[in-house]
Amino acid sequence: MDPFCSLREIAGRPPRSGHSLAGHCSRTPEANVTATTHPLPSRLSARGRWTVLAVCCLSMFLVGLDTTIVNVGLPAIGRGLEVGTRGLEWVVDAYTLVLASCLISSGALADRFGRRRVFQCGLAVFGTASLLCALAPSVGVLVAARALQGVGASMLSPVALAIVVNTMPDPKERAQAIGIWASVFGLSMAAGPLTGGALLAWLDWRALFWINAPVITAALLLSAVFVPESRAPRTRRLDLPGQILLTLVLTAVVGVLIEGPHIGWTSPAAFTGYAVAAVATAGFLRAESRRSEPLMDLSLFTRPAFSGAVVGAVAVFVALNMTLLLNTLYLQHTRQWTPLATGLATLPLAVGATVCAPWSGRLVGTTGPRLPLLLAGAFITAGALCLVRLTPHTSLLLLLASYAFIGIGFGFANAPITNTAVNGLPPAQAGVAGAITSTARQVGAALGIATAGGLVTTTAPTGLAHASRPGWMLVAACGGLLVLLARTAGRRTASAARRRR
Repeated sequence: MDPFCSLREIAGRPPRSGHSLAGHCSRTPEANVTATTHPLPSRLSARGRWTVLAVCCLSMFLVGLDTTIVNVGLPAIGRGLEVGTRGLEWVVDAYTLVLASCLISSGALADRFGRRRVFQCGLAVFGTASLLCALAPSVGVLVAARALQGVGASMLSPVALAIVVNTMPDPKERAQAIGIWASVFGLSMAAGPLTGGALLAWLDWRALFWINAPVITAALLLSAVFVPESRAPRTRRLDLPGQILLTLVLTAVVGVLIEGPHIGWTSPAAFTGYAVAAVATAGFLRAESRRSEPLMDLSLFTRPAFSGAVVGAVAVFVALNMTLLLNTLYLQHTRQWTPLATGLATLPLAVGATVCAPWSGRLVGTTGPRLPLLLAGAFITAGALCLVRLTPHTSLLLLLASYAFIGIGFGFANAPITNTAVNGLPPAQAGVAGAITSTARQVGAALGIATAGGLVTTTAPTGLAHASRPGWMLVAACGGLLVLLARTAGRRTASAARRRR
């Protein structure tokens, strides 16, 4: 789910001229469908509906928490498993790669087999993977377990959103529910670095994964009792060839970025990676263009607004994840800060994102996507440029201000990107567009980690600040790209509105 999309759109209120249709911010097509094959949700009491929301929010909390709690613990994991930056990149990217690859297919599975069933399966997979992460004796086992976590996470956030939308038939109540959902995601991201730092102050890195156990247990028990089963009236076929090819494309691209600095960009292994990525991409495009129900509707990319939104989604998450990794390595390796101090330092970033996300949604609903996109790009660029001249002795005030700027930019970015992606589309296509945009975000996360790690992977701790400067320039460029998108977003939205009339 995109936790930062406009609440007006999801709630089903009539959109203002020039803005997207109701319900278009969902990550998966089934989230746009409020009718089910079972009448149970309409019979739920108010307490029952809000209990369902609480259960689903638990899953969103897990997904957000595991995004940030692992980043702050990477140095501790490296020491514990005697692995360098190269292996740590895979620890993070194994999760995001699989999550990006499986998001859309998880929605199709929920359509066919039932949302509660797939949701509970996701919880079980995520919990089992967390246990394997905590017990991992080597980095290889940890990477495999993190990939399994990604499979579980892909069944949680999009399917849980569909459950919430299906359970809340009243538009006003649904708007409140989605608002709480967004706040929980922001809270989980804010809590991740601080929680991870606190755990590492007293325990070893394995506690970062043990902490999932009570949340998983509670969510499984509560979902069995309170969450009703539901399905979409029309199921979609699972595009298995498209799923395999997409996973192969992403793995090849990210794999080359991570391994390139070590094996050499012109080595036979690197050229093998290039070839696999190229052939898999060509195969994916060919296969998807011929299927009646493809994993990705490639015709959407003929719309400049949609293509721009996808590029923007990748750019935002490249910027965020490069910031998280470069910040963690700099503070803990160069400045020798504890994990707890590192978590506290990143709090302005998380708080900025949490505070500005709902504000961005309201701005999109009243003025369109142009202004929040412009603000997002300006703040991300400003924060990154402050860090371009980073040294081992950069003042704490400048660091905190820079992190806050990037967090504010991240908070402003997501709602207008989703709005631009789905604006002017019928509900069926809007759901697919939202799913592709969410996939693009996870692709950006994987690329950001791989790129940042490649910049500093062979650098001594004392040289990290200097080695990271190209990374901060790239983060600034991502912000600049959002500013460029903002210059055309308003005109494209108005054009879409005229076509609808």
